[in-house]
Amino acid sequence: MSIALDESGPAPLRGWYEHRESGRYTLARHWPPRFDVAASADFPPLRASRLAHQVRQDVWRAFQRLRGFSPVVQIDVRDTGIRVTAGGRAARPVPPGLETRIEALLDDPCLRARWIAHASKWAA
Repeated sequence: MSIALDESGPAPLRGWYEHRESGRYTLARHWPPRFDVAASADFPPLRASRLAHQVRQDVWRAFQRLRGFSPVVQIDVRDTGIRVTAGGRAARPVPPGLETRIEALLDDPCLRARWIAHASKWAA
C-alpha cells in the first residue's frame, strides 16, 4: 500500500516536516510523506502535535534498524476523537509482518497511556 500525500509542503523544522490543514496534522522526515506501510488507531481528543511526536519517537525506536525506513505520523481529527495513522517509507521489499508490528505498537497499553498523558496535559 503506497500512498503519496500532498507534494507541496512546508519547510523542515528541526529536520522534520510538520503540515497542518483543516482537521489533519502530518509529521514526516521527508516531503512529500509516503505510507508504504501503515496502521491506524483511534484516540480520545488530544493535542495532535504532541501525540504525533510521541508516536513518531516510539515508531522510530522500534524500527530504526530497518534499512530505508522513514517514519510518518498523520493525525485526523474526528467528532469523537482522533485517528492516528503511523508508518512511513520503507525500502522495497517491505518486510513481512511490518504492518502488524506497527499495529501492535499503536495498541500497546503502556505506550498509549504515556502518549495520552503527554498529549492531554498540554491540551488547550
